[in-house]
This record gives sequence, structure tokens and C-alpha cells, in this order.
Amino acid sequence: MRKQTFATLILAAAFAVTASAQRQLLVQANKPGAVIQPTMYGIFFEDINFGADGGLYAEMVQNRSFEFPDKLMGWNVFGDVKVADAKPAFDRNPHYVVLADPGHAHKRTGIENRGFFGMGFKKGMTYDFSVFARLHKAGDAKARIRVELVNSRNNVVEKADVNIDSKDWKKYTCSLKSNVTDPNGLMRIFLASAEGVELDHVSLFPTDNWNGLRADLVKDLEDLHPGIFRFPGGCIVEGTDLASRYQWKNSVGQVENRPLNENRWNYTFPHRMYPNYFQTYGMGFYEFFLLSEKIGAEPLPVVSCGLACQYQNDDIKAHVALEDLQPYVDDALDLIEFANGGTDTKWGKLRADMGHPAPFNLKQIGVGNEQWGELYPVRLEQFVKAIRAKYPQMLICGSSGPLAEGNDFDYGWKEMKRLKVDLVDEHYYKPPQWFFDNAGRYDNYDRKGPKVFAGEYAAHGKGAREVNNWEAALSEAAFMTGLERNADVVYQATYAPLFAHVDGWQWRPDLIWFDNLTSARTPNWYVQMLYGTNKGTNVLKLTEDGKAVEGKDGLYATAALDKDSKQYIVKLANSAKGSQKVTITFKGLKNVAAVKAIVLAGNDDMENFVGKPENIKPTTSTLQGEGNTLTVEVPARAFMVLRF
Repeated sequence: MRKQTFATLILAAAFAVTASAQRQLLVQANKPGAVIQPTMYGIFFEDINFGADGGLYAEMVQNRSFEFPDKLMGWNVFGDVKVADAKPAFDRNPHYVVLADPGHAHKRTGIENRGFFGMGFKKGMTYDFSVFARLHKAGDAKARIRVELVNSRNNVVEKADVNIDSKDWKKYTCSLKSNVTDPNGLMRIFLASAEGVELDHVSLFPTDNWNGLRADLVKDLEDLHPGIFRFPGGCIVEGTDLASRYQWKNSVGQVENRPLNENRWNYTFPHRMYPNYFQTYGMGFYEFFLLSEKIGAEPLPVVSCGLACQYQNDDIKAHVALEDLQPYVDDALDLIEFANGGTDTKWGKLRADMGHPAPFNLKQIGVGNEQWGELYPVRLEQFVKAIRAKYPQMLICGSSGPLAEGNDFDYGWKEMKRLKVDLVDEHYYKPPQWFFDNAGRYDNYDRKGPKVFAGEYAAHGKGAREVNNWEAALSEAAFMTGLERNADVVYQATYAPLFAHVDGWQWRPDLIWFDNLTSARTPNWYVQMLYGTNKGTNVLKLTEDGKAVEGKDGLYATAALDKDSKQYIVKLANSAKGSQKVTITFKGLKNVAAVKAIVLAGNDDMENFVGKPENIKPTTSTLQGEGNTLTVEVPARAFMVLRF
């Protein structure tokens, strides 16, 4: 059977007769239980795998402000090109290039940029070029540069001349329309006059970008209907050292004057090094908040607690001393003011000046990432006291460390209870079998303590199977039935990481893969989407022989009521190698009308790829109940959503 046709045939298999015993499930349809938070299913963003610059951030020029440690990294230069920093356009990005006359009529001076793994041009798409420029010599009245889009065969696709007419820094723009589709082009700029020029912040964006973000990738996020959006990480928050930690204040204000930061993932992995991987902060906290609004998710920013990555820093001197922690606490308080403060406050005014006078309605904040041991709680305590005093309604998220069990995990939870944080961030990257085996993980958690935030999780296969295949996605679907069933203690969860460039990845699996032109929604994406669009508002008790359905003979199940749409939702995951016939009785209902059935299934090793993004996708049909019962055949190795 060809992979392309598997999904289209799965519904037929779903209702085939099997010899297996019929399962009898009971749903207490007339007794709504625990509230399922609107934030229950969400996403986690970190600038890894070129997820921001070169990915979601639509800027096509690499090292656009000439601020990489190697000032011309990412650029090819020819003729008389120099880097300078006298009287710069931007004080926090002071370097720029000087293009001067090469001294011969048949020579040229110019620069070329291939972007991130090439520049992807689409036929019919217009690209907006901008640059800050000034005349090189005070006595000159004008100069001219030529801007070209060049395809992978070195043929000029489109060109435009830009006249430079000021001795002071000034922004110049033009638009260029591509007449070809090419994933591996470049932009060329060269001096088209004898007069020299100075150039800074050289930029190229596709015109279909949304607030500077790639439109197709924004759509991939929007269609998930996530309830929560966590940013900017992850280990990015900590930094390899404190100097490279993410500092949100550097990521707001004028885009051109946001200082460069080293990306901690540039050479963290010796086998997947990218020395040209930096953070321009073009997509900063303001853009993160805007994106949260766009995709309908609550924002969850995370700030540094004064600890650099503990995996990479054993020396206590690598971290902020307790007596020097106040500026970090102030950063957290100022961030809340930036998000929610009135326009008469310092940081609320900055938000308004950037174009968003209304508050972002921030409700949660995370402090620290994967911290563990005694260093973390004593620092977190200072944040908790300060935030509680000034913003008592703000939910505070602490960490239980990087592992899902063990002494450090137990100690972390004990301390989080002592500090009375609202949410505890748990992380688990485990083999698929762990997810199948742990659907009941939260059945016996303390209902009186902090709530659970499953802040980073994904099923990781072994070796070459550490990919986004159906086995991993199905195991996550099965595990998530336990998240929903325990909504009284599990507040929210975010799959991680979010993005990966096919030519620049360092970590896998990831929810969405992309190249310079297109993206692919993984099987895991479809699982997250089906949960995000079918979560309901209240848990309904679902049992088999009086017990939760959490893996017996490979079947997992949960049920919910959506009070807003007045609909009932049942989710079923079947990890068995054969289909299972299931009869569901809805106690408290008289008639089960037409039922929408959505099935997601495939062979364990099936994936969706860039170029072949629909090997696995949902199929939909309509079923009919009989009285207050519904009988369905759940296919082997399948995830099914029923809604009526």
C-alpha cells in the first residue's frame, strides 16, 4: 500500500469487523467534572533549529547590521568594501559598511547575501528592500546603488536602482518582484555611481509577512488553536553563560537598535555546529505578545532567575549571587508592566509607543527554565515575594528540573510547594513506550498543591527513529488522554520544540519542519491540533468496568463536555496491532445523534516531509448512534476523536 493512500483508506478499516472482544465504555454525560483550562494545550517556542532568524522571523538577510563577531559573516564582498563605526546610525549596532569607487571603470564594488541556507524566492511574490544609508563623502550630492535578486544560476531575476541623496543617515526603500520560484537565490547590492555610500541594516522581507513574521508559519501556528504560547525558551532563557542569556529589554523598542545576542545553540552541539547562528532580536517580546494575540493563545513569557545553564556551569561564580539578584527581579516586574501597565507607566508607554496601547492581558510568568538543586529555590523565592507584593493575581510558574523523576525532581516539587508557586514546569523527552506507559502519571498527584504545567515534552525514538513519525505521535495522543482526564491538576501543556529548518536543525523531533519556501505539519502537529480544537470545557468521567481507560489492551480514552458549543467529545487512542470494537454508553442522554468521527492513523514509521506534507492527515466521517450508545471500530495504531 502506498503511503500517500493510507490515510484515505483508514476509515474503511475503522469499521471493519474483527474477532477481538467488544469493549464497553461508560461516560457520565450528565455530570460535568473538572474544568479544562483554555490553556490546556499549547506550544513552546525557542530559537533553536533556526526557529527565529532564518525561520519564523521573515527577514531574509543574514547579519543585516554587520554586528556578528566577524562583521562580514554571511556576506560576499567585492571591490572596495570596508567596515566602519564612526558616527553610526544606531548606537547599539554601531557597525556599517562603506562601498567606495574601486578606481577603474570596469571594476565594481558590492556585497552579496545568501540569507539563511539561500534566499527563497516565490514566483509572483514582491520583496521589500530597505537600507539605512548616507553619502560617503561630505562633498557629494548624490550616489546610486543597484539592488538585485539573483537566482541559483546567477541570473538576475529583478533589479532596482536606489538613489542616495543625503549626508545624514536616512532610510531608503524599493520593491522587487520575482518572476521565478527558487529556494536558493541571493541578493546583490553594488555601487552604480562613482560616489561612495555607507550602508547599515540591509533588509529584505516578503510582502506577505505578518508583522515581520513568515505568513505560512504563522498560519501553521494559528491552525493549532493553541491555548498557551510559551516563549522565548528553554535554555535560551538561561544562556550558555549569563552574558548570553535572553534579556527581554534588549528585544523591544526600535528594531534597528536591538543589540545582537549570541545564540547558545550555535555550537552547543559539536556534531551540529552553526557558528553563524545569532539572535538579532528582530522577533522580540513585543512580537511574541502580538503573535499570541494573533493565534488566540495566552502569552507565557519566561525570565532568567540569575542562573546560567546548570548543565554547562558547575562553578557557583557563573551565577548571580543572591545579593546581586535585584536587577533580575526588576526585569520580571518591568516585564509585567510592559505587558499590562497603563500608558502612563514607563514600560506601558513603550508598549504603546510601539503600537499597542491596550494591555496584553498577561496572566502568567515563568521564572527560570530547567533549574534544579538548592541554587534555584532561594533565588526563585525573591521573585515570588516581589511579584506577589506588586501583582498578586499573577500566576507564577516554577521548575521541577529537567527530569521527570528522581531525587532532584522530588526536591524541586517539595520546594515549589513550600514557595507556593501556582504552576510547576515538568519536562520529559522520553521514548514512545514511556508515553504509552505513563497515561496515568497524574492520577495520584496531590490535588491541593500547585498545578502541573507540562512545559516541554515530546516522544523521542532511538537512533534514526528520533523523528516525527506516527509511532511518536500516537504515543503522545495516548499520553494526552491522561492530561485531559486529570485536568483538575494538569493546568496546561506545551509540546517542544516548535520549529526546525530542514537545512539547519540541531534537535529533533520538532512540531513543524520548514525550508525557505514551505513547511510540513508533522503527525505530532495533527495530534496537537485535534486536541486543541476538541478540548472541551469540562471533563466527563469515562470508565471501563469502573476504571479509567489508560492502556489496558492498548486502549486509551477520555471524554469532555464543551459547554460553549453544547457538544460532547470522546478521544480514543488504540496502540494495539489490531482494531478494537468499542461501544460507548452515555449515561444521562437519551439519544446520540449524528456523530462526527475524525481518525488519524498510519504505519509507525510514516512521516510528513517538506514536499510531501500529507502522508498522514485526518479523515472525517459521520456515524449514527443507537439510543444513548455509539459503537465504533477504532483502527489499529490510530487516534480517533468523536464529537456530537
